[in-house]
Amino acid sequence: MQKLKLAGLSILSGLLMGISWPATGNLAPLFFIALIPLLYVEHIISQNLDKYKSRHVFFAAYTTFFTFNVFTLWWIWFASAGGMAMVAIIYTFFMATIFYWFHTAKKRLGTKRGYIALAVLWVGFEWLHSNWELSHPWNTLGNTFSNYPELVQWFEFTGVMGGTLWIFIVNILLFLLFKNIFLLKEPIKDNIKFISLVTAIIFIPVIYSITTYVNYAEEENPIEVVVIQPNIDPYHKFGRITEAEQVDKIIALAKQKITSSTQYVVAPETAIPRGSLEADFENNYGIIEIRKLINDYPNIKFITGISSQIEYGISDTKPTLTARSYGNPKKWYDAFNTAILIDKSSTIQTYHKSKLVLGAEKMPYPKLLAPLESFAVDLGGTFGSLGAEKEAKIFTTNSIAIAPVICYESVFAGYCSSYVKKGANLIFIITNDGWWKDTPGYQQHLAFARLRAIENRRSIARSANTGTSCFINQRGDILQATNWWKEGSIAHSLNSNDKMTFYSENGDWLGRVLAALSVILLLWSWSIKIKEKFTKN
Repeated sequence: MQKLKLAGLSILSGLLMGISWPATGNLAPLFFIALIPLLYVEHIISQNLDKYKSRHVFFAAYTTFFTFNVFTLWWIWFASAGGMAMVAIIYTFFMATIFYWFHTAKKRLGTKRGYIALAVLWVGFEWLHSNWELSHPWNTLGNTFSNYPELVQWFEFTGVMGGTLWIFIVNILLFLLFKNIFLLKEPIKDNIKFISLVTAIIFIPVIYSITTYVNYAEEENPIEVVVIQPNIDPYHKFGRITEAEQVDKIIALAKQKITSSTQYVVAPETAIPRGSLEADFENNYGIIEIRKLINDYPNIKFITGISSQIEYGISDTKPTLTARSYGNPKKWYDAFNTAILIDKSSTIQTYHKSKLVLGAEKMPYPKLLAPLESFAVDLGGTFGSLGAEKEAKIFTTNSIAIAPVICYESVFAGYCSSYVKKGANLIFIITNDGWWKDTPGYQQHLAFARLRAIENRRSIARSANTGTSCFINQRGDILQATNWWKEGSIAHSLNSNDKMTFYSENGDWLGRVLAALSVILLLWSWSIKIKEKFTKN
């Protein structure tokens, strides 16, 4: 019966986390209590080590985070059953391991330091999870506030990981309060200071944020932008529908909204679907048609996505880890998911997507796992590992700089801030969210973009092939959102901004600091374990 109780509490935590998440429940304040059942499970196991082993904490945590990941990310199945399995199994393993390390640190370092270690280790893990080969920061816990911009205006200082830290601090303090009052039977009057502390930690950031949200005023630097949503089925766009049909539709939609004041037109990721050599761009049908549009409207700059290639020539050895070959003797080339800017000049500015989707655009640790590349999922018109830009790159036109963020990159808070640090005044997100059908996937992707606007105080134009296209202002409000599976074009004047937030200037500073502190805490905990072993011997 006790084991059933522990399993039920573990599942309850996962369900509360899922109900809190954007688009799967959207009850973000629930996350402040979502971890309490799991913390209670850990407490029971810690108090009964004669009956339970530390591994039982790992199994309980695995149950919680497996429930959470399946609840919030089940929609990945529509694009890739393997991708869904990877998230549900592998990333749950990472999360459960962090919770297990907290449990062992609590045993060795003491209760107070142990709970501090939980918050530190988790944020440190989220920073690592945004920066290593297996990165998948979709479920960074601070993302739960994506549709509550009025509560998290202070992310301009901490970024989304500040939200994760907030969640853990509140959950831990509320659990300790629960333990004092309901388990240890302490009178409420003896916990007044504790209650006051918890109340302050919850409401001081909220009050600051609401005040900032109400009073925030953008500087008036209007840039008129037209955004296109062509609504082409992504499973058809790379074969069943011709390139000419797709490009002609985009041009026609653009003409519906372009005025004499329009400065930018934004079309989605891989809107020009045919793979094109970058050295031969000017012979690509899509680019030819965009050039004609610019001849009619010479003030516009057209930003869109294209599948592009760079050739390296003949060689017996691969020139890059991601290079592909054809012919005999072998000719090598790299394929890219690319953003381009075309204007009335003869130069086409290019940026190659850097943060690639695991299993669809990238095989991690290519030297080690290259034989598995044939199992990659084909999303976006290119198959197998793509080439990538080494760092963020901005498009510059006159006095305005644009961050060309491609799809999945908008989930990486620190990476998006690096565009702004390089001088980006506006953020343009180009994406193709239709792979997951009408599920929470595209809604979550949209919601996360609101946090990028707050963190950097940059207005956003978001062009989705399918899903939701919209504008987002500098305090995270969504403007003129299009409907799911509807073609159309929208126009709006976005205010550019050249002021840096603390977060734009310093990126994921909180994650870096807590990742370093995590290493210290783990070494301290493990050294005590080693010392105990030697003492027993």
